[in-house]
Formats: sequence, C-alpha cells, structure tokens
Amino acid sequence: MGLVELLKSHILCHLIIGYVFLASGLLVNLLQLCTLPLWWFNKQLARTVNCRLAYCISSQGVALLDWWSGTKCTLYTDPKDYPMYGKENGIVVLNHNFEVDFLCGWSFCERFGVLGSSKVLVKKELAYMPVIGWMWYFLEIVFCKRKWEEDRIAVTQSLKKLRDYPENFWFLLFCEGTRFTAQKHQISMEVAEKKGLPKLKHHLLPRTKGFWVTVQNLRGSVVAVYDTVLNFRNNETPTLLGILSGKKYHADLYVRRIPLESIPEGEAECAAWLHKLYQEKDNFQEEYIQTGRYPGPIVNSPQRPWPLVNWLCWSVLVLYPLGVFLVSLVSTGSTLSILVSVAFCSAASLVFRWMIGQTEISKGSGYGNKGNNNG
Repeated sequence: MGLVELLKSHILCHLIIGYVFLASGLLVNLLQLCTLPLWWFNKQLARTVNCRLAYCISSQGVALLDWWSGTKCTLYTDPKDYPMYGKENGIVVLNHNFEVDFLCGWSFCERFGVLGSSKVLVKKELAYMPVIGWMWYFLEIVFCKRKWEEDRIAVTQSLKKLRDYPENFWFLLFCEGTRFTAQKHQISMEVAEKKGLPKLKHHLLPRTKGFWVTVQNLRGSVVAVYDTVLNFRNNETPTLLGILSGKKYHADLYVRRIPLESIPEGEAECAAWLHKLYQEKDNFQEEYIQTGRYPGPIVNSPQRPWPLVNWLCWSVLVLYPLGVFLVSLVSTGSTLSILVSVAFCSAASLVFRWMIGQTEISKGSGYGNKGNNNG
C-alpha cells in the first residue's frame, strides 16, 4: 500500500472529512434558515439561493466520490441526446442496487450542472436528519411516508409546486422503492407471479403509482425521462466506507432519453409502460453481465472541478478555527481540556459514521419485504 492510499485509509483523514462536512453543512443549514423571510418577498430568488446553498453540501459527496476515491464513470448514451442533458427538466429513473447509487446519481447531475437543483422522492424520516435532510427541506424535496393513501395528496401537492421552478432540475426516482437484496427480490418475484407480470432477474418490481403521479404532475415542465442503468466493473460492490477510505471503483452508466410525451397518461397504461421499461432495463443489465458493456457508444463526460474547489474552500473556512480552538485547549495543559478535545473529535466522528451507516444495505427500507406492491 502506497503512502497516499495509507493516508486515505487513516482515521484522522476520515475525521477531517467528517468534520468539514458536518460543520459546513450546519452552517449552510443556518444560512438556509435565514432565507425564510425571503420566501415571502421573492419566492423565485429564495429558490435560486437555496439551490446554490444545497450545492455546497451535495457537491462534497461528489468530491468524495470523484476526487477523493478517484472513482471513474463511463457514460453510454446517444450522442444526439447528450447536448440536451442539463438544458431541460427531466425525470431520472435509477436502479437501486448499491449503497453509493445515490452518490453516482449526484455525480451524474453534477456533470450537467443540475446538482444544486436536483430533486428526489424520499421517505419522510430523512427530513429530520441534520445537514442533508434539512437541506432537502429548503430544496423542496418531495417527502413521503410510503403509505399510498396518505402520500397521494401530499406528494401531488409537492410536485405541483415544482412546475414553476426557476432552475433546470432533474427529479431522481428509484421506482423499486427500496434497495435490491436477494430476499426482497424473491418476494417481489412471488408478487409478479401472482399478478401475471413478467419476472425480472436484476430488479425488483417497480412501484407504478408513484411514477404515474410524478409524471402526471410534472407534465408541462418536464420534457423527458432519462432511463439509467448503473453497474460496476469486476463485480465490485462499492460501499460508502470504501469510498471514504479512498478505494477506487469504475462505474458504467447507461442513459437513454425518452420524450415524456411518449408515456401514456392513463394510470393503467402508464403502469404497463413502466413494467415494460423495467424488462428492458433487466435486459440491459443482463447484456452488461455477459459482455461487460452497455449498448450504444461511449460519450466523453469530464468531471468538473467545482466540487473539489467547494470542498477545499469549506475546509479552510471550518478547519482553521477548529485548529485554533484545539491548540488553545491543549496548550493549557489541563487534563480536562485534553479530554474535551478528544470527546469533541470523537463525537464528530461518531455522528459522521452514523450518517454513513444509514446508507448501508442492511439499514435499507423494509419496503416491499411483505410483498405489498402498489403497482
């Protein structure tokens, strides 16, 4: 193991990364709180400001993936569609197989300049998580309780509010509703057999009602669905802890643009369309496993330096006062001061590790475990 790899795996580096994320994130949350009065006077300006503030947080995750771990992503897509990415509102349908697929989704958004304004449908519990959850609240993220009877009205109202959004945005959607596991897949395929639906080998059955409501309420503002399929070379299963430790992975991402106007408006027809889409996604995944590549050409999609610049700026801003504080405590020579310093650093590390733990597959939602499919 080289010196650089050794440093990246050292707990002190992880502590620094965690502290920068938490300290800068809480400062950004405070700034977002200060924008509340602005919403009353100029809603669109408040939205624009919150997009920039949200970028300060989410781009740190992209910097961790792209620059710290050095993970590379090869993009397969139609060169004719490529110029439109980032220039229009879109619904991005992602598969949900890895602990870091949300980071890869963020990285995809960042490369086309829509990371700060990106939206997602997530469980309501995440709204209470410091930094990311609070950031999402001000970013008008769509929260749900995963109880369709309760969610339908709330989700519809949240989606309608996005129709006049001042920034180009992508709405990231995990239609499977939960991360793929062998147990969930078995239960999902039992449901498929009962409902007479074609079985999938690499995906769970999609949750059709949420997709239909999203499409219907964003018609007129969103012009396309971006169907994506993500995989990692050499059968690797990346984790956020692996990324934090500087482990390098190589992702392959297949993206195809589907005009929204081609998706049926009726609920039953839209559900059938989505099931067909997931059969195609399953075929793409099988082709990747067999050949090591997705169909279509590779398009060069370079990383942008702004996530790294953002992280370096925040590091200087929050680490300098911390260093001064810790040095002043230790210089007193008292045992209590040293214990306070150690406790402070340990607490920051524990909080950051807890947040990482929420992404682990073992901590994933039990949604779908009982075979209750809303499609």
